[in-house]
Amino acid sequence: ETSNSTNDLSFSRHQATTAMAMNHRRERASAIYKKTQQQIPMLSAAVSFMFCLRGTTDVNAFSTLQYHSQQQPIITSTTCFAGGGFGASKSKLSSKKKTKKPKSKSIGFLEELEVSSAKQQELPKLDRFGLPLVPTEDTIFPPLDSDISRIPVDYNDGDATDQNFNREEVADAIKNHLGVNLDVFDTSGYSIHKEEQNNGESSSSKWLLKLLHQDPPVFQIDNFFTAEECESYKTMVGPNENNSEPPKAVQMNSPTFSSLSISRRTSTTWFCRYEGVPTLLSKAQQLLNVDLSQMEEPQIVRYRTGEEFSWHYDEIPSTQLSNGGQRLATLLVYLNDLEEDRGGGTVFRDLTPPIINSGNNNGKSKRNKGSAKSNTKQLTVRPKTGTALLFFPSYKDGTPDIRTLHKGEVALDTKMIAQLWIHERDYQAGVPEGNIQTDAMEGVEQEAKRLGFL
Repeated sequence: ETSNSTNDLSFSRHQATTAMAMNHRRERASAIYKKTQQQIPMLSAAVSFMFCLRGTTDVNAFSTLQYHSQQQPIITSTTCFAGGGFGASKSKLSSKKKTKKPKSKSIGFLEELEVSSAKQQELPKLDRFGLPLVPTEDTIFPPLDSDISRIPVDYNDGDATDQNFNREEVADAIKNHLGVNLDVFDTSGYSIHKEEQNNGESSSSKWLLKLLHQDPPVFQIDNFFTAEECESYKTMVGPNENNSEPPKAVQMNSPTFSSLSISRRTSTTWFCRYEGVPTLLSKAQQLLNVDLSQMEEPQIVRYRTGEEFSWHYDEIPSTQLSNGGQRLATLLVYLNDLEEDRGGGTVFRDLTPPIINSGNNNGKSKRNKGSAKSNTKQLTVRPKTGTALLFFPSYKDGTPDIRTLHKGEVALDTKMIAQLWIHERDYQAGVPEGNIQTDAMEGVEQEAKRLGFL
């Protein structure tokens, strides 16, 4: 009898344990389902959001997607930059009467989120286990169709001069984009300016323009910054020793994403005062033949060991186009070297490196072994002190170029860059406070004279 009671008690305990385990599994499965159910409605918004991830070079400002309601919201529109441009909001200047909509205040770079009721949600797609599918890199950035034009640079022989510059080829490459000012380059691709150093002597350093990809056009400009200029820009992000003057650059933690986000940016960004970076602005003005008023806030970005900026675009969303229009050009300057095995390269997912058909290679194509290279078939530009990278997030008319998806590889050593975006029209800066392009006009003109452009 005692044995039977013991067996009954053991069986009851076993039933209770089994029931508790089943309840725990149900609760966990329910929690997972609810969490993924919240993620899936954001897929369409995430697509729009990721398309505005442009850093630049990258891109460019980001924000964490956050819920601002106890209900399950659907983000129907977002305002963000891919790379960190703040800009002055134009929404406050609108004279149109706004209809009342359920909106939420922004946090970080998102100015507003328009939230609609969860009742409007579509049923999520399920996997073979009956669980909702979560967004992946491929669903956010689907591969390009094969019929979308992408033309790599193809050299007919191994001659070094031809690999560096072909004026007609460059002119053809930039015909649909903002392009470069070919008037500042000679027939071999070297700049015609004669830079004067601080000691009064002239520098023999010349820019060297290289076309890395034909369509869409991607350029590398060697010697764009001198080693001394790179060091000067790196010191701008240090402590402000002269507290009587405003700092030339203001630190902003690079926007990061929630666990729901695909793209990641883990670097640190400093927004520069225009008047504090006359060399960058003057050289960019001569290279691109644009006005200072079109330039977004200049930035200095630092990537420490293990930091990265995953796949993104540099274009901005339609909600921000009232301030200067679309970004037409991304210009970044590498401020230090990184060895090839130390990561940190700028990679274009859908573009391939230049091809060299060398005469001593039995007619077989091989990839260019210059500083723009790749261990795979993706165009990768390696960080090299003073070298600039130039590409175009949009066409001349402001239409985004979907072929410019890129990322900053994980850096295994510290990597620093200076970056600048050029807009279609006059751009009104927002960071730091009181930052305006006209403050830099005198310094930019002096730099142009020092560089030998005036």
